[in-house]
Amino acid sequence: MGRRLSISSSLPLLLPLLLLGALGACGKEIGDSCSFATDCDPNGNRICIDPTAGQGGYCTIEGCDYSTCPDEAACIRFFTGGFANKACDPTTDATLAAPICDLDELCAIEGHCVPRSSEVRYCMKTCGDNGDCRDGYECRDLNKAKQDGGEPVLAPGTPVTEKTAPKFCAVAPVTN
Repeated sequence: MGRRLSISSSLPLLLPLLLLGALGACGKEIGDSCSFATDCDPNGNRICIDPTAGQGGYCTIEGCDYSTCPDEAACIRFFTGGFANKACDPTTDATLAAPICDLDELCAIEGHCVPRSSEVRYCMKTCGDNGDCRDGYECRDLNKAKQDGGEPVLAPGTPVTEKTAPKFCAVAPVTN
């Protein structure tokens, strides 16, 4: 007659396997390197962007809003394409009775109108300085964001200023 294992007697054997499986199921944090979306989250909640950009991919969540990113991240919007539209003032354009930008446009922090349809939002890792970002990435403040891209998505009515804009890790521009 064989020996029967009870749950309580096999628990010490199963516990390390359960813990190992749980750790393996956890995704990487926002901003971590990746090659595939499954590197970021096996459940598909996070994606890998720019895996062929030379710096490795970037684990993120697409389609965020001002309060939907994990604690280590902030929602940042980017505008695809190049735009030479009319100039606007992002600090006043939204409050004017007759805004400069058309209804299907936004006034970007760079100071020009961009089509709303060109906007894409990602959760980006927040940082205090370049040391908080991995190699090939910079800690982008509001001035660098105006120059190289990225605009924080803040709560409605909150102006984007140096004090309110979170810094975030983004690919450092290539300098010659």
